[in-house]
Amino acid sequence: MPTIAQARSAGRHAEAPDATEARKPPRRRSQRSGAAYVFLSPWLIGASLLTIGPMLASLYLSFTDYDLFDAPRWVGLQNFERMFTQDDRYWESVLVTLKFALISVPLKLAVALGVAILLNQKRRGTGFYRSAFYAPSLLGASVSVALVWRSLFGSSGVIDRVLGSVGIHTGSMVDQPRFALLTVIALAVWQFGAPMVIFLAGLKQVPKELYEAAALDGAGPIRRFFAVTFPMITPVLLFNLVLEIIQSFQSFTGAFVIGSGRGGPSDSTLLYTLYLYQRGFNNFEMGYASAMAWVLLIVVAVITVLLFRSSRKWVFYAGEGNR
Repeated sequence: MPTIAQARSAGRHAEAPDATEARKPPRRRSQRSGAAYVFLSPWLIGASLLTIGPMLASLYLSFTDYDLFDAPRWVGLQNFERMFTQDDRYWESVLVTLKFALISVPLKLAVALGVAILLNQKRRGTGFYRSAFYAPSLLGASVSVALVWRSLFGSSGVIDRVLGSVGIHTGSMVDQPRFALLTVIALAVWQFGAPMVIFLAGLKQVPKELYEAAALDGAGPIRRFFAVTFPMITPVLLFNLVLEIIQSFQSFTGAFVIGSGRGGPSDSTLLYTLYLYQRGFNNFEMGYASAMAWVLLIVVAVITVLLFRSSRKWVFYAGEGNR
């Protein structure tokens, strides 16, 4: 029989290959990292050339006077000073955009949540209705859809005739300052399909045991919604809220088409991005437009951070309590 010393020696010889292999993983890891970077290179090149590079160029242009034809001329903070202290239309665009966001985002989320609750019921034809309600989001805020929308709310349009049949004569809503922005808001709310699908996924995750317990306690449908459904879908609500706020600040096509590219009538549809477009591509003030873009980026970032910080008080995560 082998002695203890022989067994230990045999063990050391058996472990020697493993020790050799243990020294190889760093090289293998570097090889794997190199292969990963090779596969990621198309994305990295695209991000550098199409995202990071243009962003840095825009940041530089925001401190210059640039008209797309002559070389940029460094002006420092003059664009920002002019924006905040001399440009009345800039502040008009800010007010219009805030009004648009404060009305369209809650309405869109409310409609999306209401339809999602209806579609969460097990009924015949639910799949068809889900597809039908999601279709507007697939179409998006395209120019063709905005043109149809302008026709619907224009003079002698379908909306005008329907309201006129019940004694409400509004005329062309897109040509009246008090109604024009409402048509843009209606177009945004109509595209509620994407948040609806996200809400529907969140509703599917609510445990049925909670509804059964609430029903045993005598809670009705409304009480069950506020005591069970709403707290359980608050993470999904936060996600949708952040996305929709960002999208509302970036809205452009609907306002451009309905306002005939000028933000009319009387600047009632002059959204921030539309005014940015006018400054950059109509007036060829690309430096000023770049400064506007960076202000918008900072504002959206601040709002997003505030939403996430406030979520600790109203977003509920199952198993963790309130954050």
